[in-house]
Amino acid sequence: MEIQDALQWTDELIFDRTGKHLDSLQRVILEGAWDGKGYQDIAEEYHCSSDHVRKSASELWKLLSELLGENVKKKNVRSLVENRIFSYNEGVHIGNNISFCNDLYKNSKKPKNRSPSTPKTQSEPRHDLSQAPDNLRFYNRTDELATLKQWILTEQSRIITLTGLSGIGKTALARQLVEEIKDNFDRILWRSHRKFPTLNALQSHIIEFIAPTSPIQNQSFINYLNSRNSFLDYLRNHRCLIILDDFQDTLTPGELVGNYCPGYQNYGRFLEEMGRFSHGSCLLLLSWEQPLEVATLEAEDCSCKTLQLAGLGKSASQLLTTKKLQDQPQWSRLIELYNGNPLWLNIIATAILELFDGSVETFLSYPPLYLGNIEPSLKQHYQRLSASEKVLIRWLANQEQPVEISQKPPELLSDSDFFKAIQSLKKRNLLHKSAALTLDPVMQHYVRSLSD
Repeated sequence: MEIQDALQWTDELIFDRTGKHLDSLQRVILEGAWDGKGYQDIAEEYHCSSDHVRKSASELWKLLSELLGENVKKKNVRSLVENRIFSYNEGVHIGNNISFCNDLYKNSKKPKNRSPSTPKTQSEPRHDLSQAPDNLRFYNRTDELATLKQWILTEQSRIITLTGLSGIGKTALARQLVEEIKDNFDRILWRSHRKFPTLNALQSHIIEFIAPTSPIQNQSFINYLNSRNSFLDYLRNHRCLIILDDFQDTLTPGELVGNYCPGYQNYGRFLEEMGRFSHGSCLLLLSWEQPLEVATLEAEDCSCKTLQLAGLGKSASQLLTTKKLQDQPQWSRLIELYNGNPLWLNIIATAILELFDGSVETFLSYPPLYLGNIEPSLKQHYQRLSASEKVLIRWLANQEQPVEISQKPPELLSDSDFFKAIQSLKKRNLLHKSAALTLDPVMQHYVRSLSD
């Protein structure tokens, strides 16, 4: 008997009773045992420790023993599987499982449109957007939409990070994107990190959504399968689009970008696994800040992309038209001052209507940049900064012109702390990604006001 037939039969046996497929290591172990290889040889082929292989094999033999009603070991798994398959094929009664397993083997001989490494279940698509904000105003983001579609559908990127300051339109863009590509995915789930205190809680929730409900009642089987199947195994069984909003809430405030909060310490490893290893799913992160691991994976070209969302530019005029503001020739200046940020412009447009009857020209005639109800949002960004970032951003806020890195005063920060602070502020979207160091007018005015 060919090993592929045995793998298929064993996979069907386990899936039919548990709703889970053999994972990649279990397949390698079964193939090795089939050929009489030792655990050390199997470990070298799989590039892991022999202890890890022994533990995984012990759990696999235990599972097969419960399913077959036999004491399965490495030395007898081949004979037991071959005998059971031949017996079922001939219709021989063995125990009480003949009807189930005979049907199972007949079904397993039917052609399957899937490879052993990427099994597909015959389930209906499931899309859960219950936690995705609705009725968001979507402004012209044609280029950004086209870029994201290219990355996800054509290049099949595994991790996409959509970054930008609060109010810039990340959620609205992601919501529109999902509407336009949802038919390409078996599973779509939109969740916010704010609802999950740990990475384990988040992963368990996602797995529960993705994986088919197990028909078995044996809790030991369920616990075993949850421990054996990696997160990637679930993403390989279904083509999933997972949108995780508020990613910055996993990162520790008051420190440079990249340090995770308690409960999320393993997030870096999780992202590296998602980015480096093969699967057909996509993780879309919405965040104020770019995680370090994504920046590294992107630099290594590991199917990871980051889109830093800028302001609306001229298309923000649509927003001001809706607000019925006056003095249209002055609108471009207003958009520039507030960085084309839809939320900021909505807030300021409301203030202009309340204070100046909608006259943009009158509003702009007052020299100090008015922040009004934008300040709480700016405060949230500022409070997330580390001590060195605050030193740097205060210095930049008091410069009248963009400055070069070489212009740093020696007493400001050490060179190392200075460079780290620059990189961290850029990942927070608070510094423009250019040779000169500049702040947006809104953030510059806010930081200046703190020292007044």
